[in-house]
Amino acid sequence: MLAIKEQQTIRTERFVLRPLRISDVGLIAHYTADRRVAEGTRAIPHPLPPGASEAFVKRAMSPERSEDVWAIDGSEHNLTEVLGVVSLTRMEGAQSELGFWIGAGFWNTGFATEAVAALVELNPHGARTLFAEAFQDNPGSARVLTNCGFEYLGDAESWSVARAARVPTWTYLRKMSGV
Repeated sequence: MLAIKEQQTIRTERFVLRPLRISDVGLIAHYTADRRVAEGTRAIPHPLPPGASEAFVKRAMSPERSEDVWAIDGSEHNLTEVLGVVSLTRMEGAQSELGFWIGAGFWNTGFATEAVAALVELNPHGARTLFAEAFQDNPGSARVLTNCGFEYLGDAESWSVARAARVPTWTYLRKMSGV
């Protein structure tokens, strides 16, 4: 097992990406209880069962985690402490998978693009390749990825817990420079 480094805090123009903390549970539960947010992800169930947000935050804080999760925290700019989350999951061969969601009230604000761009620029896992996917009925997420330099790799499908179904996806790849 790889030794997990402390997650860095990353500053952007409008918010800070920071590791999750226990106080984030309430806002995460609030946003992910929204069917539209849950159905935009593979792993968030709908309806959200009791304790799901607490378990997610505890996993994200664990030293044995394989996924680093950052809160998109706008509190320094008079926004809420959690606008959404962005994550990197370690894969074999110096690769990571990127994931993100934004609370529905903050859609179409550019927050997702700004968060993904900041993670890509920092490349905290030192990955040589980043992978990501977007459900084909969510072109906004696909735009976030292409705006951040991800290239379309092909069509696939992934299981969505909230939809209880396989959902067609677009798969993306971003080769990282200098790694």
